[in-house]
Amino acid sequence: MIAGVARKPEVQRNAAKNRAVSLRWIAVTLFLLSNSLNFLDRQLLSAVAPLIQSEFRLSNTQYGQLLSGFALVYGVMAPLVGAVIDRTGLFRGAVTSVFIWSLASAVTGFTHTFRGLLLSRMGLGLGEAGALPCSSKAAAVYLDPAEWGLASTVGSVAVMMGSVSAPLLVAAMAPRYGWRSVFVLSGCLGAFWIVVWMVTDRKAPPAFEPTIQRDWPARRILGDPRLWRLALSYSLVMVFYVFWLGWTTLYLVQARHLTAVEANRHFAWIPPLFATAGGLLSGGLAFRSIRRGDEALRTRVRLAWLSAPVVLISAAVPWIASTQLAVLTIGISLLACMSIITSVNIIPLDLFGRKNAGFTVAMLAGSYALTQAVVSPVIGGVIDQFGFSAVCVTLSVFPTVGVWLLQKFTRPGQDGLTVAGL
Repeated sequence: MIAGVARKPEVQRNAAKNRAVSLRWIAVTLFLLSNSLNFLDRQLLSAVAPLIQSEFRLSNTQYGQLLSGFALVYGVMAPLVGAVIDRTGLFRGAVTSVFIWSLASAVTGFTHTFRGLLLSRMGLGLGEAGALPCSSKAAAVYLDPAEWGLASTVGSVAVMMGSVSAPLLVAAMAPRYGWRSVFVLSGCLGAFWIVVWMVTDRKAPPAFEPTIQRDWPARRILGDPRLWRLALSYSLVMVFYVFWLGWTTLYLVQARHLTAVEANRHFAWIPPLFATAGGLLSGGLAFRSIRRGDEALRTRVRLAWLSAPVVLISAAVPWIASTQLAVLTIGISLLACMSIITSVNIIPLDLFGRKNAGFTVAMLAGSYALTQAVVSPVIGGVIDQFGFSAVCVTLSVFPTVGVWLLQKFTRPGQDGLTVAGL
């Protein structure tokens, strides 16, 4: 009897501990779902691009300017928003970010001018500047370091959900209700997410108690050359990835002569599925390798190197006669690219610690967005003049160059975690 009584408090403690772990993962999963909304809102423009080009009489260069407007605001604001989230906390940052991008998405459905489209995309960039910093901060606050890689892997599934949903949603709704309806719906989904997050925040206990960082080591982090090398590497990899996310439907319509509905319904959702497989594969391999005792940073770089050569096959896409085989080739190249991205996404936490997760990850996001802001109109101009061939060949090399920049992290003197304060 006494033994049974003694075990009862222990059972209760274990049950409470398990419940706390479950609630923390619910909180992180909610942020991963916000990434789904994030990429849904981004990819809706790509999915409706042929319809918008026809209605607004836009060239590929002007479409590139829409992508650039989003990326410019996103790139400038992401590091600033990440720093604010590190200093003021996750709750306010998440609510504000999702509110702004949901409002911008809904407004897109009511605009009738190119300027209105551009301003709404810039508003979307302002709101989504907080998306990646919030997700990374949520993983840092609610999970143990051993679980960060798993969260990044699950995050690739969330990205897939949003990326796949966009063309399918457009194919289902646009013929019946018009392309504007999908933007209004996405705005409503964001408002619903905010309500769910407010409830979850009150119940989920953090694994790491966040504090306001009055001693935020900005100068030390910004002065670290590893951050800038990592940001450049990430930019090169992401430019390739974002190109196919942003231009696949237009490529299928302009180069493969499909209708927008055919492109979205039958093909445009397939490459994001392959990208998800790449994230799962990379995350799973990294998890197993690190559990065996391999050094985390070296493992992530090694996996990135194994994936980089596969991306090069995308250079052949314009010369593949079969549309199905061309889409398959795009998918395989995105699988490899997402494998690289999944590895690189975690390196800032390895190098600079969880207290600085929002800012350092936002620096990566900002760097690639600014790069995209510069290259998107150029890509559109090249396509207008020469077609997709030159762009496919050139961008296929970018991820390999980006991974090459990571090698410095695994040279002598760079092994192990060099953390600026967990």
